[in-house]
Amino acid sequence: MAAAGAGAVELGFAEAAPAWRLRSEQFPSKVGGRPAWLGAAGLPGPAELSCARCGRPLAFVLQLYAPLPGRADAFHRALFLFCCRAPACCAGLRVFRNQLPRKNDFYSYEPPSEAPPPETGESPCLQLHSGAHLCRVCGCLGPKTCSRCHKAHYCSKEHQTLDWRLGHKQACTKSDNLDNTVPDHNFLFPEFEIVIETEDEITPEVVETDESEITGSMGAVPEEELDSMAKHESREDKIFRKFKTKIALEPEQILRYGRGIAPIWISGENIPQEKDIPDCPCGAKRIFEFQVMPQLLNYLKADTLGRSVDWGVLAVFTCAESCRRGTGYTEEFVWKQDVTDAP
Repeated sequence: MAAAGAGAVELGFAEAAPAWRLRSEQFPSKVGGRPAWLGAAGLPGPAELSCARCGRPLAFVLQLYAPLPGRADAFHRALFLFCCRAPACCAGLRVFRNQLPRKNDFYSYEPPSEAPPPETGESPCLQLHSGAHLCRVCGCLGPKTCSRCHKAHYCSKEHQTLDWRLGHKQACTKSDNLDNTVPDHNFLFPEFEIVIETEDEITPEVVETDESEITGSMGAVPEEELDSMAKHESREDKIFRKFKTKIALEPEQILRYGRGIAPIWISGENIPQEKDIPDCPCGAKRIFEFQVMPQLLNYLKADTLGRSVDWGVLAVFTCAESCRRGTGYTEEFVWKQDVTDAP
């Protein structure tokens, strides 16, 4: 993320990018594909990356590179968001934070080159510099191995079965380089780079609705119920109108970033109170850092894959102190707000 001024909002847009730009050493912000892990040690394990409701492995949604200016211990800093994509569930959401000083065990002290590397192969990286092996299906920590070849690694029995069915059964004992034989498992979301721009302060003029156009037969509705409906609808309309006005200039935005500011909600329902946001285990409060917009769903193409991932707003809250707990990944908090159904 750029070092925006106090109160400034940065917008994220999904754009196609070559594979090399989305690798860990480029410190990318990106959607879909496999995670480009920041720290190569202390990754969240299968228990942390499984749905609390159905138990299935979570799918990687996006990561955001968000270093903190002036913080030597957060010179590199990234947030990783995962969701459950099982059709009957789609409820599990988890987000993790990792940060590193400029001098660390995994990356050069100097900034990465902007030029493409000599070798730009498409094979996924399934082993980190720390030696940790990654799951062939999802790119998360893979502590399980194939009992025949002992070379293929998985996060779960479910992903091992999926890979076996889609080609590892044939490739298991025939290839010395299994990374080149990873099939499309139809599990990962489409991959895009997240390009960041600062939000324009100019907002479009709000078009007022002519109330005379809202007509209907209300004769049979009790007055008290009409008053209640009017109050609810006017509050919902106001909040939704504010949401639409905020995004009108840049309707393709998939993400809004502003550490410590207030999110914009799509509905008056299910807005969290301070008590709903748990404190960090270090004892500090959590503050809002970024929100994922419903426009991202268009890029994930979940429906075409037979999944029904959905949300109105995903708001991510992180430790106000951005505490550093070793080189590992710290879980933060995500709040899901759905679009309110029309009465």
